[in-house]
Amino acid sequence: MRLNSKIIFHIMGLLLLCNGAFMLLAALVSGIYKDGATLGIALAAITTMFVGTFAMFYTRGHKKEVKRKEGYIIVTFGWIVMSASGMLPYLFADAIPSVTNAFFETISGYTTTGASILDDIEALPEGLLFWRSLTHWIGGMGIIVLAIAILPLLGIGGMQLFAAEAPGPSADKLHPRITDTAKRLWLIYVGYTIAETVLLKLAGMSFFDAINHSLATLSTGGFSTKNLSLAYWNDQPLIQYIVILFMFLAGTNFVLSYFAFKGKVQRIIKDEELKFYTGFILSFTIIAALVVYFKADVAISDYHPKVLGSAESAFRHSLFQVIAVVTTTGFVTADFTSWTPFLTVFFFGLMFLGGSAGSTAGGIKVMRHILIIKNGLLEFKRTLHTSAVIPVRYNGRTVKEQIVYNIIAFFVLYMLLFIIGALGLGAMGIDFVTAIGGAASSLGNVGPAFGTLNPVSNFNGLPDIGKWWCGFLMLAGRLELFTVLILLSPYFWKRT
Repeated sequence: MRLNSKIIFHIMGLLLLCNGAFMLLAALVSGIYKDGATLGIALAAITTMFVGTFAMFYTRGHKKEVKRKEGYIIVTFGWIVMSASGMLPYLFADAIPSVTNAFFETISGYTTTGASILDDIEALPEGLLFWRSLTHWIGGMGIIVLAIAILPLLGIGGMQLFAAEAPGPSADKLHPRITDTAKRLWLIYVGYTIAETVLLKLAGMSFFDAINHSLATLSTGGFSTKNLSLAYWNDQPLIQYIVILFMFLAGTNFVLSYFAFKGKVQRIIKDEELKFYTGFILSFTIIAALVVYFKADVAISDYHPKVLGSAESAFRHSLFQVIAVVTTTGFVTADFTSWTPFLTVFFFGLMFLGGSAGSTAGGIKVMRHILIIKNGLLEFKRTLHTSAVIPVRYNGRTVKEQIVYNIIAFFVLYMLLFIIGALGLGAMGIDFVTAIGGAASSLGNVGPAFGTLNPVSNFNGLPDIGKWWCGFLMLAGRLELFTVLILLSPYFWKRT
């Protein structure tokens, strides 16, 4: 079976047009603030839209059918093409002159990782800060899901794209038509973003900071407009609690939000993943808060010395950092790597948890952990009762064996890629703590890591090859491994 290359390039062109339109929005913001970057961002937008228009025009006679192979190619290369075009505003505005650094910042944005190479974030023009946050927001719900909502206008079905974009175990659908599903998800996404912006503005943030942090929160990205991240507002607890609330919501399955708005409360209450997700966060927060509270000399960070002396402060910072790491948002109010060796290892472990399936969070996902643990415990029963059929059950329903096998395979591949990722960084001369922290953070799309990549530092110290390597890990993690790794298989490219 031959690949339908024309449809691949046609959709790439569509994605570039969308990307260029968002760049024009950033150029408008730049013009309003007169930050000097308007021309560079506008030129990047025009260039991107020109290439997109040419690609769509040249392939206008394509066969309007997307099969599974084309779906995987479009998703993976769509993210790469978007990242390649998305770095143009940084280059054209001469804000990040290095192609390696510009690409790293951009793919970190689209994959909602939030790792940065910028030493002085606040020196960046407002238009580029807004564009930086927009890359999070676009990538959060998925640039391909956005395209799915538009594809019917072109007479193209999008089911194969959705399967490649969200290959996790969740089979929930809001509506039998995938395009309507995408539209409903985006409506919730936009609504949450507007709500958080309003609340942050009322709590004391400037409108510019509020919209940027809302874009980064709902996407579980973590790019901030401040060098101190959310530690900049450590004297304004209400702002941090608002961000905590929306990080929590962004880490839940968006299908549950839809049920909530429809009044189907029982569906939410009975959801096992939400119970475990909430329970994990509360349990981990209590553990961290107790350690922080009784460790009176723990400081928030080296450059923002405020001792965590009160119970409320210890609870707030612990809750904030637990949710930020579990949901892979990556905002920081404190340098959690300085909170005793125990908590350093503790937060390293949290990097492998992840948010809920169907959320914008990265990581392994809570649902996978639940099913792996359940299957492991059932192995004791199967060992004692060899002839009995004991299936794994989730939300009161039997889980197909194929799904369990898929999840186990995913977990093994994830850990294997983490080890390979750390070995790759180690081979570049990077120390052990930084290598394993950088690999775990990049693959899990977390952002802050350990060693020289800790929350009060950035990724600029990595060698160029290290930044490209971390970029690959970010992409593989964001697309949940199979979508990217399958393209590296010779079998995928064989004609069948």
